[in-house]
This record gives sequence, structure tokens and C-alpha cells, in this order.
Amino acid sequence: MTQLRIIFLGTGGSWPTVKRNVSSIAVKRGSEIILFDCGEGTQRQFQQSNLSFMQISKIFITHFHGDHFLGIPGLIQTMQLNDRDKPLHIYGPKGMVELTNQLLTLGYFRPSYRIIAHDVTDGEEVKFDGYSISALKVSHNVPAFAYSINEYQRAGKFNKSKALKMGIPEGPLFGKLQKGQTIMLSNGEKITPDMILGPSRKGRKIVISGDTKPCHQIVGFSQDADVLIHEATFDTRLQDIAKDYGHSTAAQAAEIAKKAEVEKLFLVHISPRYLDYHVLEDEARSVFPHSFAPKDFQDVEVKLKK
Repeated sequence: MTQLRIIFLGTGGSWPTVKRNVSSIAVKRGSEIILFDCGEGTQRQFQQSNLSFMQISKIFITHFHGDHFLGIPGLIQTMQLNDRDKPLHIYGPKGMVELTNQLLTLGYFRPSYRIIAHDVTDGEEVKFDGYSISALKVSHNVPAFAYSINEYQRAGKFNKSKALKMGIPEGPLFGKLQKGQTIMLSNGEKITPDMILGPSRKGRKIVISGDTKPCHQIVGFSQDADVLIHEATFDTRLQDIAKDYGHSTAAQAAEIAKKAEVEKLFLVHISPRYLDYHVLEDEARSVFPHSFAPKDFQDVEVKLKK
């Protein structure tokens, strides 16, 4: 079983405060870290967490406001000072390739390891080993994406008692069937995985909204997600300001979670004006009870459904 964890490295918006750094979310799948946004100070957030920035394989940037990408130069230079030699891939909206080239030529720095930038398009799905990441254009005041991490379907449950009754000896042959391989018994009988395994099971799904006003397209994009991480910059009293600046209120984020029938909602990109995050959390919970306003460094495991 591959462990899947979300570590909230930066849950604030606009500028850092004493309690919250700006946007950055690490998704740790097995030994790999996928970083979503990299606001200023993200490398220091890593150093204060239980994570290693050297395990980052990919960075996905939602949009090009400074509180979402200005941490990239320091992070990639620090990786080099720690002798990184593995390639690093950086994905983002159109302009990511050009922006990365600019960041890699700041001052006298020149990377000694491969840094590969990718411009992502609306609706694009990028496939990896065991999962894919899809992009959705959302409604901010600059081009911006939400991202969805989707694990591939898993094999069905292994029926041990049925396997034993069919004369399959416990051991390596069990493992082959669980991996989807057909086996041959000593009597010449062929056993295919579907004869032993139950129906395939859904993988886990995490959606990260980036900065956005409420938009109908993110409801379908987030449908049935295990976790929706949605921006909630303001409370309802500041709904007009939220709309003007391309942001959502906590209640609006909760409405999206409710319509999308997600399991849990986490509120991020919290305005520096909120010294008490319970204002936003309580507002969201009045609409969608499974709402949470995580603190920086909060670590959430996303467990497989049985």
C-alpha cells in the first residue's frame, strides 16, 4: 500500500505572517513529494517540517502571483547546494517555460542538474507511475489552474479462501495474481486474476483549487474527491471584495464541497486579516460539516478505501 499524505507548508495568502506562510502544499506519495505552489519561504518551511525538499520530483504552480511562485529560485538553488543530481520538473499555466528560464538566470546561478519546465493547458492530463494530474482553468483575475491528483484504479480484493479451494498454493503465485498476472498450476490449469480478485477499486483523489472565485466547473472537477483543498480568503461579510479580487469566501468553498460530494474540505489561502481562523472554519462548517482550516505544518493522511 502506497501511503498518501498532505502536508500544508503554507496556508496563508498574499504575504507571510507570524503564523502562516504563503501558499505551498506538499503531497507525499510513497517516497515522492509533489509540490503545489511554492510561495516565498517554502524552502524554510520544508526545513521546519519532517519532509526533505530533495524528495521533490515535480512542482505544479497554479498561477503567477508572487505568493505562489517566488519561492522557486531559493528552493532550486538550495537543492543544488545539497548536491541534487535528479531532474526536477516544473508545471504551470502558459508562460511557465519562459518564467522558469528567467528564474534560472537570476544573478550568477546556473543549474547543474536538469530543470524541465512545462506549459500546461486547460483540461490536460499528465500521466505518471500510479497516478495522473489534471489541470482545470478556474476563475481568477489572472490565468490560473486547479489541479486534481487521481490515482489509477487498484486491483480488486484478493479472495484467499477461494484461491486455496482452487488449489493455488499460498506464496509467490498469490503475489502474481494480485499484480494482475495469469498463472499456471502444476496440473496445467490456467488461472486468470479475474477468477480470484473482486471488482477493481477506485484510487484516491485530491483536488487543489488554487486562487479562484466560485466557478461551476470546479464542482464536476472535484466530484467525489477524498480531499478538496479550496481557497477561502475571506468570510461572507467581505464577499464583494472577494469577488473583485477573484477569491472565494469560506461559505462559497463549502458550497462547492457540498455540491461535489467530497469527503473533506480544507480551507487555505487565508487572508492575513484573520488572527482567528475559527471565523472561516465555523462559517464553512455551517454549510459543509467536514470543513477544516489547517495550520501550517499540519499533516493529513489520505487513506485507501477498503
